[in-house]
Amino acid sequence: MFRRCARHTLRSRDTLIISLLMPVLIMMLFTYVFGGAINVGGPYLDYVVPGIMLLCTGFGSSITATSVSTDMTKGSIDRFRTLPMFKQAVLAGHVIEGVARNLAAIAIAVAVALALGYRPHAGLVGWLSAVAVIVLFVVAISWIAVALGLVAKNPEAAGGLTYAIMFIPYISSAFVTTATMPGWLRGFADYQPATPIVETVRGLLNSTGTGNNAALAVFWCAGLAAIGFACASAVFGRLSHR
Repeated sequence: MFRRCARHTLRSRDTLIISLLMPVLIMMLFTYVFGGAINVGGPYLDYVVPGIMLLCTGFGSSITATSVSTDMTKGSIDRFRTLPMFKQAVLAGHVIEGVARNLAAIAIAVAVALALGYRPHAGLVGWLSAVAVIVLFVVAISWIAVALGLVAKNPEAAGGLTYAIMFIPYISSAFVTTATMPGWLRGFADYQPATPIVETVRGLLNSTGTGNNAALAVFWCAGLAAIGFACASAVFGRLSHR
């Protein structure tokens, strides 16, 4: 199922190129257009790269949800149900492919950031810890995307449902400090999932410490993954009995 999903993604070259390059373009936009006007107490590129990692996952979730919805609407799922296979394998294939694609997009964004002057201070342990948090987040969002793809009426609707995932990092500390936001908005920004996750990754890579953000990040990732998996399994199970 993973190989099947990967082949579909590789054949859709325009979608693949956009998903890999769009985060890079947004990073350059924020760094060179908005970065000069944003004071974060240090180089803005060092501040924004962890937020771009989350944004990569948001863009990737749209492709995952659309792919799942396409399988549902074109009858592929019905054909798989007739085969002697684990019924969740097709969903797991979409998740694993989404994780691989998102990690590739993040790796490209980080490579470009390093070429532009990004200089994280983390050692091997810091990098491995940051990667672990990112992988947890990508897995969680991939399961959420699969669930959205199952409930969407068509692939276009599936892509639209993921807009919230792409929008959430903007209302967090991914691009600006939450202290600059109005009080009513800061309350949401401080306690939504993206802020502790991006602060954890930023603290690990920049060696500035994570405080209690690390525990919150793991909690949010595990919770979102459990919710996404449970919802996807429930919807898929209900559809399988029709």
